[in-house]
Amino acid sequence: MTVPDDVETFAATVGPRPDGVLREMDERAEATGFPTVGPAVGGWLQQLAGFVGAERVFEFGSGYGYSAYWFARALPDDGEIVLTEIDADELDDARQNLAAGGFEDIARFELGDAIDIVEEYDGPIDVVLIDNEKDRYVEAFEAVRSKVPVGGCVVADNMTTGPFSFEEIHRLVVDGGDSVNDMATGVAAYLEHVRSEDAFETTLLPLGEGLAVSRRID
Repeated sequence: MTVPDDVETFAATVGPRPDGVLREMDERAEATGFPTVGPAVGGWLQQLAGFVGAERVFEFGSGYGYSAYWFARALPDDGEIVLTEIDADELDDARQNLAAGGFEDIARFELGDAIDIVEEYDGPIDVVLIDNEKDRYVEAFEAVRSKVPVGGCVVADNMTTGPFSFEEIHRLVVDGGDSVNDMATGVAAYLEHVRSEDAFETTLLPLGEGLAVSRRID
C-alpha cells in the first residue's frame, strides 16, 4: 500500500517543521531516488522519541542520516543516537549531515553490521529503528530486545511496501498465503514474531512505507 501523496503532504505539513539540513536531504532523496522515510514519518520518529523521553536511540541501518537527524532533534543534550551503516561513503555523509545540524556531540557512527555492533551497547536503548535487510528483521529484534526498557519501543520500517507490493505482504500476513519474495517473507515473519511477544504491544502506523511500533509493556 502506498499512501496517497496528498495524505503524505498533509501529514508532513501538520507535523514538525524540517530545517534546512532536512530539506537538503529531502531534495537529495528526490533527485537520486535514495530511500528515506520522508518528512511525514520523520516527524513521527521525532514524536515517538519525545513520547518515550528517549535518551539513547539505536538504528539498524542509517543511510546518510535522515531518520537519525529526526530522532536527534528530540534527544537531550546528553543523549545519544547510534547510526550504523555498511556503506562507508553513506556513513561519511551522515556524519556531515548530523554535524550540520549541530548534533555531532550526541551522534555515534558505526561502520559494519548493526546486529554485531549492537552487542557492544549495554542497555537501556529507549528507541530502536530496524531498517536493515528485511530478511534479518527478526534477528535484529532478538539482538536488541533485552536492551529495550519497559516503555521503550522498537520501530520497524517497510511494513506495507518496499521491495515488494502491499498486495503481496497483505496476502502473507492477512490471508496466510505464500511468497517467493524473500523481503516480503522476512517482513511477514517479523510481524508474526513481534505480535506473538507478550512483552511487547505492536501497532501499525500506515504512513510512508509502513511502520510497526512495538512498545515494551513488561
